[in-house]
Amino acid sequence: MDWNIGPEEQVLWPASVLAGVVMCGAVYETTRQISYRCFKCYDGLSPMQKVEWNNRGFSTFHALVAAAVSFYVVMVSGLFSEDVNNGIIIDRKSWLSDSMFGVSIGYFLTDLAMILWYFPSLGGKEFLLHHGLSMYAICLALFSGKAHMYILMVLFTEATTPFVNLRWYLDVAGQKTHRLYLCNGLALFVGWLVARIILFVYFFSHMYFHFDQVKSIFALGFYSIMTVPPTIAAMNVFWFWKISKGMVKTLCKSKSKALTGNGKTD
Repeated sequence: MDWNIGPEEQVLWPASVLAGVVMCGAVYETTRQISYRCFKCYDGLSPMQKVEWNNRGFSTFHALVAAAVSFYVVMVSGLFSEDVNNGIIIDRKSWLSDSMFGVSIGYFLTDLAMILWYFPSLGGKEFLLHHGLSMYAICLALFSGKAHMYILMVLFTEATTPFVNLRWYLDVAGQKTHRLYLCNGLALFVGWLVARIILFVYFFSHMYFHFDQVKSIFALGFYSIMTVPPTIAAMNVFWFWKISKGMVKTLCKSKSKALTGNGKTD
């Protein structure tokens, strides 16, 4: 593998990683301050719940930034357009994709450090696997300058994270019976289906139709892109199955309560 490190990268990469770490710390503290002042339920949480509450604050912030930047670079900027004569797609990159990868590495490092420090309160082995695979794939793309489009597509799946976090917030706040909890569950189901199931179908289809370019990647990168995304996709399918079960359970409870209420009225 040829290391894609020039004078610009020597400054941009460490700066963006540091920016990711600083972002997590700043949003963690901001979440703590705002929650203390604006949410009555926050004061009643246990110390560990407060840590997770704040942790999910910077998790949500990173997810929104990663999804927005990934969508822009892949879909809006034209960098990966088939009509642009700018070399093969697998070799295309930009300073923005490099920066986003660096910020994401900073986020995953910070989150992973917290998960390990409080293990297993903030997440089990599946989170360690997810974060480990994500950082490995991002680092490989960053250092080689290859397959930026595919890594950005995977980063876009973070768009579902705010729904996951809102579900947890409503749960610990004792709002599981609130209509917002049901609406968020439906949004999570649809979002997960689109961003983590259907998107991966497109991901693998694109790889299939551009397999001649995929094969041009160095050996480690080729075998990684053939194994890491399928592993993440399998995890997404497993979590989607759990989300689907939870949604069906919630809908059944809501329907049962509605029928009970009508019975009482009658």
